[in-house]
Amino acid sequence: MGKFKLDEIDHQILDILIDNTRTAFTDIAKKLLISAGTVHVRVKKMEDAGIIKGSSLTLDYKKLGYTFIAYVGIYLEKTHQTKFVLERLKDIPFVTVGHITTGKFNIFCKIRAKSTENAKEIIFMIDDIDGVSRTETMISLEESINDKRRLMHHIFTEI
Repeated sequence: MGKFKLDEIDHQILDILIDNTRTAFTDIAKKLLISAGTVHVRVKKMEDAGIIKGSSLTLDYKKLGYTFIAYVGIYLEKTHQTKFVLERLKDIPFVTVGHITTGKFNIFCKIRAKSTENAKEIIFMIDDIDGVSRTETMISLEESINDKRRLMHHIFTEI
């Protein structure tokens, strides 16, 4: 499939949906002074083109008791163990993000925990995975930037 062309209306629809994926098409239509059918058709075209992939829910982990965030760099004994280790990481529900990386670590992941004690237990779970030689942990003191819109707006200016 060739490159999908987005116009200003598509940009505005995406902007609204990034803020809240549950915004009703009728509400989007009212804000943009277009019909709900137009919003539906445009969103469907963006889904079919693979620009929009599903929708997500943002949880307030603090309210759920998971206030501790850490990033864990994982060193592997052998690079060919990457897939196996990633499968074991998927079994640990506190590992919320994982990346295969170049540079210092073979795998870099984000964990959420209730406390430093809980984080220690999670890190020990990761250390116990066959193929992991060691880990290095960085504690997040504060999430200062989490902005999906800035990149989207930059991409729109390039198109």
